[in-house]
Amino acid sequence: MGSDEAVSGKRKEPMRKCIGCGEMKGKKTLIRVLRTPEGDFVLDATGRKNGRGAYLCRESGCLEKAIRQKGLERSFQAAIPCEVYDSLRKELAELDAE
Repeated sequence: MGSDEAVSGKRKEPMRKCIGCGEMKGKKTLIRVLRTPEGDFVLDATGRKNGRGAYLCRESGCLEKAIRQKGLERSFQAAIPCEVYDSLRKELAELDAE
């Protein structure tokens, strides 16, 4: 027999863990922080760009917590320059304004 997903026609939303607060949330409610193949770090609001990603809540508090706890550095297994954090703060503020 088919699974419940096939019967109801609905797909389950994938869950991801916020690297700031550590809570599991739906992928669509989080923002993906992406390291591009060139080594740049950007916010990927669509969640579809190529590269290694980590997820954050859309709250600046989670970004600050991830910075304090070095969550991004653990996720990407690399040192993150201060300029990247400043850029992420600015991009997150722009997304909040939308």
